[in-house]
Amino acid sequence: MEIVYVYVKKRSEFGKQCNFSDRQAELSIDIAPNPELAALYVERNPVDTGIQCSASMSEHEANTERFEMENCGVNHVEGGWPKDVNPLELEQTIRFRKKVEKDENYISTIVQLGSIMEHCIKQNNAIDIYEEYFNDEDDVEVTEEAPSAKTINVFRDPQEIKRTATHLSWHPDGNKKLAVAYSCLNFQRAPMGMSHDSYIWDLENPNQPELALKPPSPLVTLEYNPKDSHVLLGGCYNGQIACWDTRKGSLVAELSTIEFSHQDPVYGTIWLQSKTGTECFSASTDGQVMWWDIRKLSEPTEVVIMDISRKGQLENALGAISLEFESTLPTKFMVGTEQGIVISCNRKAKTPAEKIVCTFSGHHGPIYALQRNPFYPKNFLTVGDWTARIWSEDSRESSIMWTRYHMAYLTDGAWSPVRPAVFFTTKMDGTLDIWDLVFKQCDPALSLKVCDDALFCLRVQDTGCLIACGSQLGTTTLLEVSSSLSTLQRNEKNIASSIFERETRREKILEARHREMRLKEKGKVEGEDDGQKEEEGALDLNELVAKAEEEFFEIVFSELRRKDAEAMKKKPKSVRTSAGVGGGSGGREGAMWPEFLEAGAPCLVVFFSPS
Repeated sequence: MEIVYVYVKKRSEFGKQCNFSDRQAELSIDIAPNPELAALYVERNPVDTGIQCSASMSEHEANTERFEMENCGVNHVEGGWPKDVNPLELEQTIRFRKKVEKDENYISTIVQLGSIMEHCIKQNNAIDIYEEYFNDEDDVEVTEEAPSAKTINVFRDPQEIKRTATHLSWHPDGNKKLAVAYSCLNFQRAPMGMSHDSYIWDLENPNQPELALKPPSPLVTLEYNPKDSHVLLGGCYNGQIACWDTRKGSLVAELSTIEFSHQDPVYGTIWLQSKTGTECFSASTDGQVMWWDIRKLSEPTEVVIMDISRKGQLENALGAISLEFESTLPTKFMVGTEQGIVISCNRKAKTPAEKIVCTFSGHHGPIYALQRNPFYPKNFLTVGDWTARIWSEDSRESSIMWTRYHMAYLTDGAWSPVRPAVFFTTKMDGTLDIWDLVFKQCDPALSLKVCDDALFCLRVQDTGCLIACGSQLGTTTLLEVSSSLSTLQRNEKNIASSIFERETRREKILEARHREMRLKEKGKVEGEDDGQKEEEGALDLNELVAKAEEEFFEIVFSELRRKDAEAMKKKPKSVRTSAGVGGGSGGREGAMWPEFLEAGAPCLVVFFSPS
């Protein structure tokens, strides 16, 4: 039943109708100001007045049927492990599996459990609850959009004296914070009064840092602990290693001693995979890589000398700039040097010769960035001089891929954590280059001018959507890339793997060809050297024969001259003979011949024909 009541009102009850018209303004009254009345009042400044400009709203309530909800949770814990084995540690689980597999009862137990498991599998096959009914249909293609990036936020150094943002580190839980290390790397050119502080920024508050870290010396590198988000590790300009716990404030929690620290600035720090999560590496240009435990930073656990001659001599060591450690390869770590050589090391080795496994050389200057591909750890990226290079551990003589030589110097680089074929590089002209090897390999897929200053460091968020770039004047720019650059494309893993394998095979073929050409060239050079040696031997023999003959004849002639001189000293005997041919003088000389002949002296006979 619907009840309706209509309100009715006559027009006459509304009042007189208003009629408006235009006319000139009229002055009704003019009151002059009275200064005496002003003394009776107190000026109020400022004056707060509230004005309501919003429309009138009405509120209605309705009582509906109540829907009760209940939250239930199930905790799944991996079982079957002894108490002394941590299932999260890969090394321990592998070691325990090998130990169990060697047990005599292992095979018989597996056979017994096999029949039970087979029965359960047959039950599952009877009714497949995981059956995919639309498996034959193709996946929905991701919308093709052009690669792009936009600036989200800018974090500026709050100090008056601007410093370089030398290193960046994302917060491991949620990536809502960013730690930035600030330092001046110009040797002995740091301005007076420069602050040593580094900061932790909240992404939603770029106006003021959340926490200031106060080291004893400016920080060159800064890293969050992946297992404990409250702990940070820093490498100082004076060579010390510092550790912070954000729960305790801005001051240093642990600090290494000067005498056991590096002699040069610490350019690289990295956390290691360990049971305690407190072990780390530090690298410096003094040629040492130190193994630390932050619970006791008084002195390093071990020191690795970067001597590629494998003699462990510090004076021959190469300066270390960058570090790389992959948790899936727990015994290996890699070091990028300022001489352009990548050194692969074994941290479980005992002798200096065993610690240096192999080297990769190809850059003309310091290697500022070194990172393994997160999907294919066998391939790694290096950034130095004017190029970025991709290497394979199977090809040690040269890189398998590289970018062209840029006009500006490259300063940093990193792989995308979500796409195996995408990596990022920064340059001295303030440009960020994003490379997509699936899209094109000769040029970057996107080149973005971030700022007018030189970009110094780069760090990509774990989701691959956000990129932080630090500049030379301490400005950290936060960029968001498009979904095409931060979403795994269809078959990208297979395509990237085929690209890396193809280039590795090609490089191996070229290496074998170059090795063969070098051997041929070497054999040819050795053959020419042998021919030259034979010619030189023949020339030397002729010279020796000629010299021997000259010496022989010189001895003979000297002996003849000596005997001639002795014969001339003897007086000739007078002999009377008849006149011979040629007159008296001729007969006299002819009579003297027997005497000379008897003496055995050489003589010269000259015959004159009669005229």
